[in-house]
Amino acid sequence: MVSTETINGEAITHGELFFFCAVSGANVLRDMREAITNTLGGKMTRYEALLDRTIDRALDQLSERARSKGYDAVIAVRVSHPEIVQGAIEVVVTGTGVWLKRPGTYAGAEQ
Repeated sequence: MVSTETINGEAITHGELFFFCAVSGANVLRDMREAITNTLGGKMTRYEALLDRTIDRALDQLSERARSKGYDAVIAVRVSHPEIVQGAIEVVVTGTGVWLKRPGTYAGAEQ
C-alpha cells in the first residue's frame, strides 16, 4: 500500500477504486477529559490514540478489500478525517487496486 501513483520499479495494471469509511466513538469519560484539555489547552492524547486506531483499521480494511478481489497492491492511497464531532471520529480512505506485472506472467485481468 503506497500513497504514490506508482510503485518503484514495478510495472502495474490498474484495477478499480476502493474505499472504506471507519467511524469510532469515544466514551463519555474520554469526551469530558478531552473537553477540559481543549478548554485549558494541551495535547489531546486520548483522541490522538483513537484517531490512530481508526486510521489503522480503515487502512487494514482497504487492503483486505483489494486482496479479496485478487489485487497485489493498492496505490494512490488517501486518508481523510474531516473532524471529531461529539466524540466520534470518522476516517475515509481511498486507493486503487493494482496487479503487479511480473516477468513471464500476465497481470490481473489479462490472465
